Amino acid sequence: MAAVLKVLDDQARARLIKRFGEDVTTWCDELPALVARLAARWGLTVVDAKPGNTGRTLICAGEDGAKKVLKLTPDRAIAESEAAALRAWDGCSRVVQVLAAELADGAILLEGIDPGTQLLEAEANVPWAEVGDLLTQIHAVTPPPGFSTLEDRVTFMYGLAERGLRGSVAESTLSLETLDRARLRALALATDGGGTAIVHGDLHPGNVLDGGPGRGAVAIDPRPSVGDPFFDLADWVTLPMQEGGTLEDGFDAIAPHLPGFDAGRVRAWCVALAPLFVMRPLERGERTPFVEAMLRLAA
Repeated sequence: MAAVLKVLDDQARARLIKRFGEDVTTWCDELPALVARLAARWGLTVVDAKPGNTGRTLICAGEDGAKKVLKLTPDRAIAESEAAALRAWDGCSRVVQVLAAELADGAILLEGIDPGTQLLEAEANVPWAEVGDLLTQIHAVTPPPGFSTLEDRVTFMYGLAERGLRGSVAESTLSLETLDRARLRALALATDGGGTAIVHGDLHPGNVLDGGPGRGAVAIDPRPSVGDPFFDLADWVTLPMQEGGTLEDGFDAIAPHLPGFDAGRVRAWCVALAPLFVMRPLERGERTPFVEAMLRLAA
């Protein structure tokens, strides 16, 4: 069935141009035709669109009425790595499952998660047991060949951060020298033999959805690599700091649900990643207690 929703608005186009440069405009222009072709092939009706910085996510209904999610990106490598990780995690209840893919088109069709709200949008406490089970599931899977390393992921993240920080309003508070120290810390952790798990790579609470009473926490949108699994914990153990708590509060919350938890290793990743937590808040002029705490960690 043909898509009836406008699949790319001006704001979404601007985000993609900022991320990929002006060359992405051709992909943007051709996106409606691509969506129509894939919708016809897979029996989809597009009912909603979600924002994203590396592509477009469309909420669809299948011919059977079931919710499905069509993800598209102009960067084929992103689609290939995401699909490879999700297929490696096939059967993991805590990870969204792949239904189909056309990687030459940068397209992945995923199961719909209901209700599908971001985990922390729900008016409830963090389900630490579910998060621990999610981390245990994804890190227990043997990495298939061909995955990039966590060192590669760290190099990419800090390169992107440097380009964003240079000349921004955040630079007056967060110096390039501080960011470079953090980069070196992260690279040291990524290369010291800390592990050989599939690392999700972007496992913040916004990338974990509520799958309802029968499913619980479900991870989406991996940026996978192979390396130290404790990298994936930084966004979780720092959550209590946003409410005035400490890293130790985060450690105490997750440790009972995560066999082999290494507080020293997780703390080291939090210190190394601290500048990345504050760049966007600083660009918005926010100097919250959480931002101040993360700046102290980064010092």
